Amino acid sequence: MALHIDDLPAAIRKAKRELRETLPNYKAVFAEVESAMNEEANRIAAVRDRGDAVIPEIQFADIVANRVSPEQIALVKSRGACVFRKVFDQSLVEQWDNDIADYVERNDLDKKLLTRAEDKYFGQLASSKPQIYGVYWSKPQVLARQSDELTQARVFLNRLWKTESEGRVHFDPNHVPVYADRLRRRPPGSESLGLSAHCDGGSVERWIETNFRKVYRHVFSGNWRDYDPFDAAWRTDVEEIASPAVCSMFRTFQGWTALTPQGPGDGTLQLVPIANSMVYILLRALQDDIADDDLCGAMPGRALSIRQEYHPPLFRALSSIPLMQAGDTVFWHSDVIHAVEDAHRGTGYSNVMYIASLPSCAKNDAYLKRQLPSFLEGKSPPDFPADHFEVDFVGRATADDLTPLGRSQMGMNL
Repeated sequence: MALHIDDLPAAIRKAKRELRETLPNYKAVFAEVESAMNEEANRIAAVRDRGDAVIPEIQFADIVANRVSPEQIALVKSRGACVFRKVFDQSLVEQWDNDIADYVERNDLDKKLLTRAEDKYFGQLASSKPQIYGVYWSKPQVLARQSDELTQARVFLNRLWKTESEGRVHFDPNHVPVYADRLRRRPPGSESLGLSAHCDGGSVERWIETNFRKVYRHVFSGNWRDYDPFDAAWRTDVEEIASPAVCSMFRTFQGWTALTPQGPGDGTLQLVPIANSMVYILLRALQDDIADDDLCGAMPGRALSIRQEYHPPLFRALSSIPLMQAGDTVFWHSDVIHAVEDAHRGTGYSNVMYIASLPSCAKNDAYLKRQLPSFLEGKSPPDFPADHFEVDFVGRATADDLTPLGRSQMGMNL
């Protein structure tokens, strides 16, 4: 279900009043959180500035062979992000990239982009949008989503979560449904086409909606050290305000697969690798210097913007991901702050397929039923602007391209 709010300023005032009443020492608790966040941000910045990796890196072969150490897992859960190396063979991915280029060129996508539906999701961010293509059903995308490799990688990620708590089983980590998402094809030399720091998966809802409050129950009760970003309790029950590009599914990790080599300076991804940074964001909005009808600039139906004037410690930890090769993947927790570099100063295309990690649950199954007709008809998925570019595209993937695993992941068996 979608959340509807008729009078947002009144709803914000009411929520902040209730949360402050529940946590009368909100100033003192925030002071503790701010101190801890400053320490962690400075620690990450020091690691980054001396040239060491701040995003954990795991060889995909070690996932297959069950050789990932407890120490590696602990670091992934602390940083809320990871890079998997060599998930796909480089030559296969290079062929996929060529096939996608042929697919969009043969079908004159660039001309169609001139008439695309307006996507206001990133509208309040200081930077605009990178070259994201409203393409969902190319054969390489469909093949990658249903691949054994990405399925294994995402099951590994799903299993990092606490799937049973509060007396309930929240999801099945071993089944990975498909969330069809877009492509990025970014040419070298592009300037000021990045994304400012933000979080997806809810903006004002995090303070207002009942189940979001339950997700962050330890934060809002002042017991913030008990908050576990990987506890799935209530995550599959939250309700978002509907908007084009607001994700209706529960993603354990957002992610993308590199189609080309790319790294720092290539207009690529940046992360704040602090898994519990949402604690700071949530409590910051309750402080007295923020107006009673304001949540640090959060807007409904938009990405949750992270701003220097409100959240300065987090920007010290903002770090570009390491050099990625074609076939590598990067994943980040659904609450982790991320951005895209404004300038692409590299020499080649910076191309990716957005493919997230999701588990099976009632919330996700409901979306699959809405998404399946979009696949069969070549339309844009329900969460995205209704461009429907691919309806008549030559070479679009069809049900005949699905394996038995792919059919299951698309929800054809529901």
